[in-house]
Amino acid sequence: MDLQLGCSNPMRATASASLSCTDVLCCVAFVIVILGYIALGTVAWIHGDPRKVVYPTDSYGQFCGQKGTNNAKKAILFYFNILKCASPSVLINLQCPTTQLCVPKCPDRFATYSEMQYHHRSNKSYWEYYRQFCKPGFDNPNKVPVLRDEDCPSMIVPSRPFLQRCFPDFITRNGTLTVANRTAFKDVLGETRSVTELRDAANGITSLLDAKEVGMKIFEDYASSWYWILIGLLVAMVVSLIFILLLRFTAGFLLWFIIFAVIALVAYGIWHCYEEFVALKEKPSADVTISDIGFQTDFHVYLQLSQTWLVFMISLSVTEAVIILMLIFLRNRVRIAIALLKEGSKAIGYIMSTLFYPIVTFLLLAVSISYWAVTAVFLASSGDAIYKVMPSQPNCMYANLTCNPETFNKSNITKVCPGSQCMFAFYGGESPYHRYIFILQLCNLLVFLWLVNFTIALGQCTLAGAFASYYWALKKPADIPPCPLFSSFSRAIRYHTGSLAFGSLILAVVQLIRIVLEYLDHKLKGAQNTFARFLLCCLKCCFWCLERVIKFMNRNAYIMIAIYGKNFCTSAREAFFLLMRNVVRVAVLDKVTDFLLFLGKVLIAGSVGALAFLFFTHKIPVIQEEVPSLNYYWVPLLTVTLGSYLIAHGFFSVYAMCVDTLFLCFCEDLERNDGTPGKPFLMSPGLHRILGKGDQSPKKSKG
Repeated sequence: MDLQLGCSNPMRATASASLSCTDVLCCVAFVIVILGYIALGTVAWIHGDPRKVVYPTDSYGQFCGQKGTNNAKKAILFYFNILKCASPSVLINLQCPTTQLCVPKCPDRFATYSEMQYHHRSNKSYWEYYRQFCKPGFDNPNKVPVLRDEDCPSMIVPSRPFLQRCFPDFITRNGTLTVANRTAFKDVLGETRSVTELRDAANGITSLLDAKEVGMKIFEDYASSWYWILIGLLVAMVVSLIFILLLRFTAGFLLWFIIFAVIALVAYGIWHCYEEFVALKEKPSADVTISDIGFQTDFHVYLQLSQTWLVFMISLSVTEAVIILMLIFLRNRVRIAIALLKEGSKAIGYIMSTLFYPIVTFLLLAVSISYWAVTAVFLASSGDAIYKVMPSQPNCMYANLTCNPETFNKSNITKVCPGSQCMFAFYGGESPYHRYIFILQLCNLLVFLWLVNFTIALGQCTLAGAFASYYWALKKPADIPPCPLFSSFSRAIRYHTGSLAFGSLILAVVQLIRIVLEYLDHKLKGAQNTFARFLLCCLKCCFWCLERVIKFMNRNAYIMIAIYGKNFCTSAREAFFLLMRNVVRVAVLDKVTDFLLFLGKVLIAGSVGALAFLFFTHKIPVIQEEVPSLNYYWVPLLTVTLGSYLIAHGFFSVYAMCVDTLFLCFCEDLERNDGTPGKPFLMSPGLHRILGKGDQSPKKSKG
């Protein structure tokens, strides 16, 4: 009997044979790359300095606000003449051609140096206020060439800090841009300047300040509601786990309940949107379009518009129609998918440890993401302080040349270009390491994508091996090997690291190309070359499709690797031809199963999200007093809803992998066995009754 099963049972054959490592060269390359990645992180850590990202830097290369320095109490960067700054990006990159100084606070009034000199004679408080924006140690308000030497700013304007930098305090009043209620001001020469010149010099600052205000409010909301957000996510985890356990015993009933529950919820949403639309249609103030009001942080504004509810109603109606049509035309496939999910429920019931494997995947992904982010920050902050010549007069032949601040005053530059200064520009260097920072960042990104895809591949192969051991057991659960999940994980790590790394590398390269194409598309948005934009869109579409195909093929290849223990290319080829021989089943069944699981995720996320909505909008009378005071209730609401969906996705991904594995094992079972005593089917009778109907595929024996 054992000899016969050795031919009909791939898992028995694999277990009895001496397993060998697959794709050894790729495994060696993967290990070398990981060691190189560790070396890259070490080098970046040695050369990098995150303070360059956290703290702004003044014209002398000193950090603002850093503890233990003279600037410890001066955390804000002040620009002597912000009119010289061309754009906000120049400001943020610290390359504005004007002196930059660390100050404890931003100026709160309009003033010029000449005005200060005039009032200083009668009131010294003017100088005491103005001098805090001058260079440290300067105490001569009567100095004449002070502006040429940039010992003090030529003027100051009311500002407020953003990104630890002083930006003009723009306020729009009745559609007019103002600074401290002024639309104009006088410069040091007494000429009238418009506030719009400040706006042009710092284009986009107003929106950035608004973004900061919104960001602060969102941060406050998280600080006030994090406890309840965790409770909501914990509820989602419990509901998902209960849902999975119920599927074990009532899979058919529960899946049909999900389908009709989603249909009922969407129908209720359509009715509610229609009621709101009819009620608001009678109000003249609600007839404004969404595009007219633009972006608003208060979502209640949108809910007062009839067009908002019309958009919701149309979207839900289309969704409802798609769901109903799929059920009508694919009702037989839905029954088959439910049968597969029932079988998957039994497999998960016997191997309950698989439900907790997503935690391992999450931890490995967290480590990969953290290492990549830290390495990227250290690479970005690598380099020494670079100083450039900043002339006070145009047409200086030494402008923007590299200089040394320690020897600058002794050089010939100050004589040729009077008033020029050696000022900090940016961090960089001339060594090979500094010249190839961009290439190193791309390598960092590629290895990160490789590690992420390898982690996902490891999880898929591990789960596939565990569920395949269930399927190929003649007597369930007696013949299921002990600790199937751990055994599968050990086999995947010990023998198939190279194969998993090979498939992951192919996918990572395609994803990197997609990211580069997205970057190029972003850069070409303002370009007039229509053909280039069209070609780029075609490339993006092609590589998106290619990525989807590779993901599908990799997934099935990992299942075949877990079953037979062959290398990646062989497993991918056998999986492809096996699916092609069963293309009728695969064409619809795979997506129908995914659709049913998606409905389950939506139901869980929607239910927890609805409960969170009732809680944060004070509509649960019992616990109204416990609800925190929030600026935007949608902040914790969206966090709980999206988090619930991701948690449900983690649990249901195990189901999806189980169904895919059982389906491939079923197809193999049909081709290897014929149901005779010598070659019995290992599938359950119910699965054979539904999936085996109308099987006309040729029997291809591999035993």
